[in-house]
Amino acid sequence: MNWDIIEGKWKQLKGSVQQKWGELTDDELDQIDGNREKLTGKLQEKYGWTRDEAERKVDDYFRDKG
Repeated sequence: MNWDIIEGKWKQLKGSVQQKWGELTDDELDQIDGNREKLTGKLQEKYGWTRDEAERKVDDYFRDKG
């Protein structure tokens, strides 16, 4: 899925994102607001993943959504 589409549909997608990565709070999801860099950074912080690992997991998740 294209990140422009993700940003536009963030309000609809954030519930499924929170189900996938339960460590993310509602406030954090509001701050991320569909921004890929913010999402990967927050996942790195919460789960201790490397940048590459977080980016890969995000890309895989949203590719399946497309």
